[in-house]
Amino acid sequence: MKADRPTYSFRPATAKDLPRLRCWLNAPEVRHWWGDPSEQFKLLRGDLNEPLMTMRIVSVSGRPFAYAQDYDVHSWPQPHLSHLPKGSRAIDSFIGWPSMVGRGHGQAYLRLLAERLCAEGAPLLAIDPAEGNLRAQRAYEKAGFRVEARVVTEAGPSVLMRFEPRRAACFGRRSDRRTGARGVKPSYKRRASD
Repeated sequence: MKADRPTYSFRPATAKDLPRLRCWLNAPEVRHWWGDPSEQFKLLRGDLNEPLMTMRIVSVSGRPFAYAQDYDVHSWPQPHLSHLPKGSRAIDSFIGWPSMVGRGHGQAYLRLLAERLCAEGAPLLAIDPAEGNLRAQRAYEKAGFRVEARVVTEAGPSVLMRFEPRRAACFGRRSDRRTGARGVKPSYKRRASD
């Protein structure tokens, strides 16, 4: 029997989410990669009323567990994103519940978010994890992002990764390439001849 796949949903972050975001920013994995929780909290609180920033709470089966934000790459000029086409969006995200890290949720909801943003008109998406954040890089690759370059950002050495809808559709999920389109290992047994 096949297990039910989790259902992911996104809703706008509001002022009511600030206590939750403060708590999540203090989670060990988030603190390690996002930095000082107090500083990051001030930035998130300030962005709540910023029309150029889309802030989302991500839920799985109705349970909030992650945060994602996206913005037009040319709204906040960053040298490593300046070459991207008009309308491209950058994504930043973290999983706030430590027990949800490393279970495939990041790749799943980021793939869904990326597909939605592209369907809404973004020609491509960018994400730039820290160079040492290998867990995030693997999750983003499984979500359909591909490494473009190693870059230096204000936060330090990073890996610029791109999601392009046509490329992502061609590559599919990594597991699909190994097991076939439906997750079933293809059979190469020869049929007995009649």
